[in-house]
Amino acid sequence: NYAEKFKTELAKQEEAYQPILQMQGVMDKADVHIYRYQAATEALNLGGQHFSVVIDSAGRLKGMTRMNLGLMSNSQLSADNTEKIARAFLSNYAPDLLTHLELQWIKPHDETIMAEDGKQHKLIGMKVKCRDTSTGLYFWVVVAADASVMIIERDINWNFIVGGRQTEKWLHDSWLSGRLD
Repeated sequence: NYAEKFKTELAKQEEAYQPILQMQGVMDKADVHIYRYQAATEALNLGGQHFSVVIDSAGRLKGMTRMNLGLMSNSQLSADNTEKIARAFLSNYAPDLLTHLELQWIKPHDETIMAEDGKQHKLIGMKVKCRDTSTGLYFWVVVAADASVMIIERDINWNFIVGGRQTEKWLHDSWLSGRLD
């Protein structure tokens, strides 16, 4: 199972992080499992350092985000290196996406996280945005300057008529905050 393998490997890599949230949800009417890990397990820290993984009921990796200050850098990878890293990651954890991959673009992408002192910091990576031509759904991989994958999201339903993404955003703290009350 690619997703469980990935979750286990990521937990080993981020050994200081402990599970803080495990729950079920729905993405585009399909059941998913959401796992969130943080260094401090006393309370959920939305907007802070964490990693989260979403796995569907078939055991496929639907998404992952790694937000930690160790990924901060002023440098960026080249588009060629970014694409190679993204394809290697997909080959290991979501090989089905490679079969019908249509590259849309590769460009810088940033995310904001809050440090323990309340200051906001930007994590800058390179985003490889793709479309799965067999389903029409979108997916992307964001690669950090250290050549590690910072974000992957797949099976994203994008509706250009209504102005954007329709798929639930379980990996986005700003979206998640309104659903955990």
